[in-house]
This record gives sequence, structure tokens and C-alpha cells, in this order.
Amino acid sequence: MRVLGQNPTNAKVLKVLGNPKSDEMNVKVLDFEHFLPMLQTVAKNKDQGTYEDYVEGLRVFDKEGNGTIMGAEIQHVLVTLSEKMTEEEVEMLVAGHEDNNGCINYEELTRVVLNG
Repeated sequence: MRVLGQNPTNAKVLKVLGNPKSDEMNVKVLDFEHFLPMLQTVAKNKDQGTYEDYVEGLRVFDKEGNGTIMGAEIQHVLVTLSEKMTEEEVEMLVAGHEDNNGCINYEELTRVVLNG
């Protein structure tokens, strides 16, 4: 769904999948016939965040006002707040985005994440 321009929350994805149990998620396969109505349901949801929404949310952590956030701080936020990610998932996400000072340009990171 994200590749098709949608950014549903994990909770929303689970809801449209029928709230499968975690062991079912490993074997659950969707054909196009079942996927399309789910995509349409998600696409109708106007509560999805936009690029601007995500950047605005991350800007709160930009203490220097220079478009960057400390990599450790963004990792902490992603692991502990809202739709929690594992430390391994966050490390994969930010890999290659930190500069020599350990900072991440959050606008660029947001673009990369939203564009798949």
C-alpha cells in the first residue's frame, strides 16, 4: 500500500486484513481481488499523514533549526513513541543517513521513507 502512495498505520493495515493473529501474518497471502478493496478503504481515509505532517512532527526535535536531528534521538523516538518500531528496524531505516556528526536530515529521510 505504501508503494502505491498510501501511508496507513500498522493498526489500519491490521484492521483491513481482519485483525489476523501474529502467527497468521507469516503465512497470510493476498490476491489482487482481496487487496483492491483494502487499498480503496485505506485510500478513502483522509487521516493519513502527509510529507508536510511528518516533517512538521520531526521539526520539533530540530534543536539547532538546521534541518537535522541527532540520529540517536530519532532512533529513540521511533522505538518508543506511537507506532513503535524495533531497534533493528530503526537501525535499518536510518542506515546511511547520518552525517559525520551523527545527525540526520529529517526532510530527506522523510522523502526516502514515503517514496519507498
